Amino acid sequence: MTDAATLDLHVLDMACEAQSEATPLVVIHGLMGSADNWRSHLKVWQRTRRVIAVDLRNHGRSPHGDDMRYATMSQDVLALMDKLSIHQAHILGHSMGGKVAISLARMAPERVVSLLVGDIAPVAYQHGHDDVFAALERVRDTLPKNRREADDLMAEHVKARSTRLFLATNLVRGDNGMELRVGLDEIKRGYSDIIGPPAGDVPFEGPTLVLRGSESHYVTDDMLPALRAVLPKARVVTLKQAGHWLHAEQPEAFQQAVDAFITHHDR
Repeated sequence: MTDAATLDLHVLDMACEAQSEATPLVVIHGLMGSADNWRSHLKVWQRTRRVIAVDLRNHGRSPHGDDMRYATMSQDVLALMDKLSIHQAHILGHSMGGKVAISLARMAPERVVSLLVGDIAPVAYQHGHDDVFAALERVRDTLPKNRREADDLMAEHVKARSTRLFLATNLVRGDNGMELRVGLDEIKRGYSDIIGPPAGDVPFEGPTLVLRGSESHYVTDDMLPALRAVLPKARVVTLKQAGHWLHAEQPEAFQQAVDAFITHHDR
Protein backbone atom coordinates (compact mmCIF):
# COMPACT_ATOMS: atom_id res chain seq x y z
CA MET A 1 0.00 0.00 0.00
CA THR A 2 0.99 3.67 -0.24
CA ASP A 3 0.71 6.60 2.10
CA ALA A 4 -1.16 8.63 -0.53
CA ALA A 5 -4.61 9.96 0.25
CA THR A 6 -7.39 8.20 -1.62
CA LEU A 7 -9.71 10.12 -3.93
CA ASP A 8 -13.49 9.76 -3.89
CA LEU A 9 -14.04 8.17 -7.30
CA HIS A 10 -17.10 8.73 -9.45
CA VAL A 11 -18.99 5.50 -10.06
CA LEU A 12 -21.81 3.97 -12.05
CA ASP A 13 -23.55 1.70 -9.55
CA MET A 14 -26.10 -0.42 -11.40
CA ALA A 15 -28.41 -2.62 -9.36
CA CYS A 16 -29.15 -6.18 -10.39
CA GLU A 17 -32.38 -6.45 -12.36
CA ALA A 18 -33.15 -9.90 -10.94
CA GLN A 19 -33.57 -11.10 -7.38
CA SER A 20 -30.05 -12.41 -7.14
CA GLU A 21 -27.36 -12.87 -4.51
CA ALA A 22 -24.66 -13.12 -7.17
CA THR A 23 -21.28 -11.59 -6.38
CA PRO A 24 -20.96 -7.97 -7.63
CA LEU A 25 -18.73 -7.12 -10.57
CA VAL A 26 -16.38 -4.12 -10.46
CA VAL A 27 -15.27 -2.79 -13.88
CA ILE A 28 -12.15 -0.64 -14.32
CA HIS A 29 -11.49 1.19 -17.63
CA GLY A 30 -8.19 1.84 -19.37
CA LEU A 31 -6.08 4.92 -20.07
CA MET A 32 -8.16 7.87 -21.35
CA GLY A 33 -11.33 5.83 -20.85
CA SER A 34 -14.17 6.09 -18.36
CA ALA A 35 -17.06 4.12 -16.92
CA ASP A 36 -19.28 5.59 -19.65
CA ASN A 37 -17.40 3.56 -22.30
CA TRP A 38 -18.74 0.37 -20.72
CA ARG A 39 -22.47 1.16 -20.54
CA SER A 40 -23.57 -1.39 -23.15
CA HIS A 41 -21.71 -4.17 -21.33
CA LEU A 42 -22.93 -3.03 -17.93
CA LYS A 43 -26.53 -3.30 -19.05
CA VAL A 44 -25.95 -6.94 -20.00
CA TRP A 45 -24.15 -7.89 -16.79
CA GLN A 46 -26.64 -6.14 -14.51
CA ARG A 47 -29.31 -8.60 -15.60
CA THR A 48 -27.76 -11.11 -13.22
CA ARG A 49 -25.71 -9.08 -10.69
CA ARG A 50 -24.89 -5.66 -9.31
CA VAL A 51 -22.29 -3.94 -11.48
CA ILE A 52 -20.03 -1.09 -10.41
CA ALA A 53 -17.99 0.78 -13.03
CA VAL A 54 -15.47 3.30 -11.75
CA ASP A 55 -13.87 6.43 -13.16
CA LEU A 56 -10.23 6.22 -12.09
CA ARG A 57 -8.51 9.36 -10.81
CA ASN A 58 -7.86 11.92 -13.57
CA HIS A 59 -10.50 10.23 -15.73
CA GLY A 60 -14.21 10.72 -16.38
CA ARG A 61 -15.97 12.57 -13.57
CA SER A 62 -13.49 11.64 -10.85
CA PRO A 63 -11.18 14.14 -9.11
CA HIS A 64 -7.69 14.87 -10.35
CA GLY A 65 -4.51 14.04 -8.45
CA ASP A 66 -0.81 13.73 -9.23
CA ASP A 67 -0.19 10.18 -7.98
CA MET A 68 -0.75 7.60 -10.73
CA ARG A 69 1.02 4.69 -9.03
CA TYR A 70 -0.90 1.44 -9.29
CA ALA A 71 -0.88 0.93 -5.54
CA THR A 72 -2.52 4.33 -5.12
CA MET A 73 -5.15 3.75 -7.81
CA SER A 74 -5.92 0.37 -6.27
CA GLN A 75 -6.42 2.02 -2.89
CA ASP A 76 -8.91 4.39 -4.53
CA VAL A 77 -10.93 1.40 -5.77
CA LEU A 78 -10.75 -0.41 -2.42
CA ALA A 79 -11.93 2.74 -0.64
CA LEU A 80 -14.86 2.91 -3.07
CA MET A 81 -15.73 -0.73 -2.38
CA ASP A 82 -15.69 0.04 1.35
CA LYS A 83 -17.95 3.05 0.79
CA LEU A 84 -20.40 0.89 -1.16
CA SER A 85 -20.25 -1.92 1.45
CA ILE A 86 -18.81 -4.38 -1.06
CA HIS A 87 -16.57 -6.78 0.84
CA GLN A 88 -15.84 -9.07 -2.10
CA ALA A 89 -16.28 -8.76 -5.84
CA HIS A 90 -15.23 -10.02 -9.23
CA ILE A 91 -12.71 -7.46 -10.50
CA LEU A 92 -12.48 -6.75 -14.24
CA GLY A 93 -9.97 -4.32 -15.69
CA HIS A 94 -8.95 -3.43 -19.25
CA SER A 95 -5.47 -2.21 -20.23
CA MET A 96 -4.30 0.27 -17.55
CA GLY A 97 -7.38 -0.75 -15.59
CA GLY A 98 -6.19 -4.33 -15.88
CA LYS A 99 -2.98 -3.36 -14.08
CA VAL A 100 -5.05 -1.64 -11.40
CA ALA A 101 -7.09 -4.83 -11.05
CA ILE A 102 -3.95 -7.00 -10.82
CA SER A 103 -2.49 -4.64 -8.21
CA LEU A 104 -5.66 -4.75 -6.15
CA ALA A 105 -5.77 -8.55 -6.33
CA ARG A 106 -2.14 -8.89 -5.24
CA MET A 107 -2.45 -6.41 -2.36
CA ALA A 108 -5.93 -7.37 -1.12
CA PRO A 109 -6.65 -10.91 -2.38
CA GLU A 110 -9.31 -11.45 0.27
CA ARG A 111 -11.47 -8.86 -1.54
CA VAL A 112 -11.26 -10.59 -4.95
CA VAL A 113 -13.49 -13.55 -5.79
CA SER A 114 -12.07 -13.70 -9.32
CA LEU A 115 -9.84 -11.51 -11.45
CA LEU A 116 -10.48 -10.72 -15.12
CA VAL A 117 -7.86 -8.89 -17.17
CA GLY A 118 -8.48 -7.40 -20.61
CA ASP A 119 -5.49 -7.36 -22.97
CA ILE A 120 -2.64 -6.37 -20.68
CA ALA A 121 0.26 -8.22 -19.09
CA PRO A 122 1.89 -7.48 -15.70
CA VAL A 123 5.02 -6.10 -17.37
CA ALA A 124 6.51 -2.72 -18.21
CA TYR A 125 5.70 -1.33 -21.67
CA GLN A 126 7.44 1.17 -23.91
CA HIS A 127 6.32 4.78 -24.19
CA GLY A 128 3.63 4.89 -26.86
CA HIS A 129 1.19 7.74 -26.38
CA ASP A 130 3.00 10.84 -27.63
CA ASP A 131 0.49 11.27 -30.46
CA VAL A 132 -2.45 11.00 -28.07
CA PHE A 133 -0.97 13.54 -25.67
CA ALA A 134 -0.21 15.93 -28.54
CA ALA A 135 -3.76 15.60 -29.93
CA LEU A 136 -5.39 16.33 -26.60
CA GLU A 137 -3.03 19.23 -25.87
CA ARG A 138 -3.93 20.72 -29.26
CA VAL A 139 -7.61 20.60 -28.36
CA ARG A 140 -7.02 21.97 -24.87
CA ASP A 141 -4.94 24.89 -26.11
CA THR A 142 -7.29 25.77 -28.98
CA LEU A 143 -10.74 25.36 -27.35
CA PRO A 144 -12.60 24.33 -30.55
CA LYS A 145 -16.24 25.37 -30.85
CA ASN A 146 -17.60 21.89 -31.53
CA ARG A 147 -16.65 18.23 -31.85
CA ARG A 148 -16.01 18.49 -35.58
CA GLU A 149 -13.42 21.18 -35.05
CA ALA A 150 -11.92 19.12 -32.23
CA ASP A 151 -11.67 16.10 -34.50
CA ASP A 152 -9.88 18.15 -37.16
CA LEU A 153 -7.35 19.29 -34.56
CA MET A 154 -6.77 15.79 -33.23
CA ALA A 155 -6.35 14.50 -36.79
CA GLU A 156 -3.13 16.54 -37.02
CA HIS A 157 -1.58 14.00 -34.64
CA VAL A 158 -3.83 10.89 -34.62
CA LYS A 159 -4.73 9.44 -38.02
CA ALA A 160 -7.05 6.64 -36.90
CA ARG A 161 -10.61 7.97 -36.67
CA SER A 162 -11.60 5.21 -34.26
CA THR A 163 -8.92 6.42 -31.84
CA ARG A 164 -10.04 10.04 -32.23
CA LEU A 165 -13.64 9.07 -31.50
CA PHE A 166 -12.47 7.32 -28.34
CA LEU A 167 -10.43 10.35 -27.27
CA ALA A 168 -13.43 12.59 -27.95
CA THR A 169 -15.27 10.92 -25.06
CA ASN A 170 -13.04 13.08 -22.85
CA LEU A 171 -14.48 16.32 -24.26
CA VAL A 172 -17.17 18.39 -22.57
CA ARG A 173 -18.72 21.67 -23.63
CA GLY A 174 -17.49 24.60 -21.56
CA ASP A 175 -18.19 28.33 -21.57
CA ASN A 176 -15.51 29.01 -24.18
CA GLY A 177 -15.60 25.85 -26.27
CA MET A 178 -14.84 22.15 -26.00
CA GLU A 179 -12.77 21.37 -22.93
CA LEU A 180 -10.99 18.29 -21.58
CA ARG A 181 -12.36 16.55 -18.51
CA VAL A 182 -9.37 14.21 -18.29
CA GLY A 183 -6.45 15.27 -16.07
CA LEU A 184 -3.95 15.41 -18.92
CA ASP A 185 -1.08 17.05 -17.04
CA GLU A 186 -1.41 14.66 -14.10
CA ILE A 187 -1.48 11.67 -16.45
CA LYS A 188 1.61 12.88 -18.31
CA ARG A 189 3.50 13.41 -15.06
CA GLY A 190 2.54 9.91 -13.94
CA TYR A 191 3.08 8.22 -17.29
CA SER A 192 6.24 6.37 -16.24
CA ASP A 193 4.17 4.68 -13.52
CA ILE A 194 1.33 3.93 -15.95
CA ILE A 195 3.55 2.05 -18.40
CA GLY A 196 5.33 0.30 -15.55
CA PRO A 197 4.40 -3.01 -13.92
CA PRO A 198 1.47 -3.38 -11.53
CA ALA A 199 1.94 -3.06 -7.78
CA GLY A 200 2.27 -5.94 -5.36
CA ASP A 201 5.00 -8.26 -4.16
CA VAL A 202 3.33 -11.67 -4.31
CA PRO A 203 1.39 -13.63 -6.95
CA PHE A 204 -2.40 -13.60 -6.94
CA GLU A 205 -3.39 -17.23 -6.41
CA GLY A 206 -7.11 -16.84 -7.11
CA PRO A 207 -9.05 -17.71 -10.28
CA THR A 208 -8.01 -15.48 -13.15
CA LEU A 209 -9.12 -14.99 -16.75
CA VAL A 210 -6.91 -13.09 -19.18
CA LEU A 211 -8.62 -12.12 -22.42
CA ARG A 212 -6.35 -10.96 -25.25
CA GLY A 213 -6.99 -9.90 -28.83
CA SER A 214 -5.55 -11.98 -31.65
CA GLU A 215 -4.52 -8.76 -33.45
CA SER A 216 -3.08 -7.07 -30.36
CA HIS A 217 0.57 -6.92 -29.29
CA TYR A 218 -0.17 -6.20 -25.63
CA VAL A 219 -0.14 -9.85 -24.46
CA THR A 220 2.25 -11.76 -26.69
CA ASP A 221 3.29 -15.36 -26.19
CA ASP A 222 6.72 -14.33 -24.94
CA MET A 223 5.05 -12.41 -22.10
CA LEU A 224 3.19 -15.47 -20.81
CA PRO A 225 5.97 -16.68 -18.45
CA ALA A 226 6.01 -13.27 -16.73
CA LEU A 227 2.20 -13.29 -16.66
CA ARG A 228 2.05 -16.71 -15.04
CA ALA A 229 4.66 -15.73 -12.46
CA VAL A 230 2.24 -13.05 -11.23
CA LEU A 231 -1.03 -14.84 -12.06
CA PRO A 232 -0.21 -18.56 -11.72
CA LYS A 233 -3.82 -19.73 -12.13
CA ALA A 234 -4.55 -17.56 -15.16
CA ARG A 235 -6.55 -18.98 -18.01
CA VAL A 236 -5.53 -17.13 -21.18
CA VAL A 237 -8.20 -16.84 -23.90
CA THR A 238 -7.57 -15.23 -27.29
CA LEU A 239 -10.52 -13.53 -28.99
CA LYS A 240 -10.29 -13.82 -32.75
CA GLN A 241 -10.43 -10.74 -34.98
CA ALA A 242 -9.90 -8.44 -32.01
CA GLY A 243 -7.24 -5.89 -31.20
CA HIS A 244 -6.50 -4.06 -27.96
CA TRP A 245 -10.07 -2.78 -27.62
CA LEU A 246 -11.40 -6.32 -27.73
CA HIS A 247 -14.49 -5.48 -25.66
CA ALA A 248 -15.54 -3.01 -28.38
CA GLU A 249 -14.43 -5.05 -31.38
CA GLN A 250 -15.86 -8.40 -30.24
CA PRO A 251 -18.47 -7.34 -27.67
CA GLU A 252 -20.57 -10.52 -27.66
CA ALA A 253 -17.60 -12.86 -27.33
CA PHE A 254 -16.15 -10.65 -24.61
CA GLN A 255 -19.43 -10.49 -22.68
CA GLN A 256 -19.97 -14.23 -22.92
CA ALA A 257 -16.45 -15.06 -21.75
CA VAL A 258 -16.76 -12.73 -18.76
CA ASP A 259 -20.24 -13.92 -17.83
CA ALA A 260 -19.34 -17.61 -17.99
CA PHE A 261 -16.22 -17.11 -15.88
CA ILE A 262 -17.77 -15.03 -13.11
CA THR A 263 -20.88 -17.22 -12.96
CA HIS A 264 -18.70 -20.28 -12.46
CA HIS A 265 -16.80 -18.59 -9.62
CA ASP A 266 -19.74 -16.92 -7.83
CA ARG A 267 -19.92 -17.25 -4.06
